[in-house]
Amino acid sequence: MCLTSLKPIAEQVRSPRSLYLAWPFGHPLGEPGNLAQQLTVLHAALYGLYIAEPGEILAPGWRWRRESYTIPAGWEVSRDC
Repeated sequence: MCLTSLKPIAEQVRSPRSLYLAWPFGHPLGEPGNLAQQLTVLHAALYGLYIAEPGEILAPGWRWRRESYTIPAGWEVSRDC
């Protein structure tokens, strides 16, 4: 699964599966410190490995800093690491 901010590049490279997020460069998982957003992206990427067809580019349509995220169900979060 490739996380990309440039859909035309993902189309040219033809990675096995991609998750396209129209977010600023350097933030493929989301805003710094926004754990719920980052886990949501990670969950979508892992789930995309399961549901996406080879060569498919998934585009959830999330907007930078304009969405409300919750930690995916069943994902335990510990900050003790």
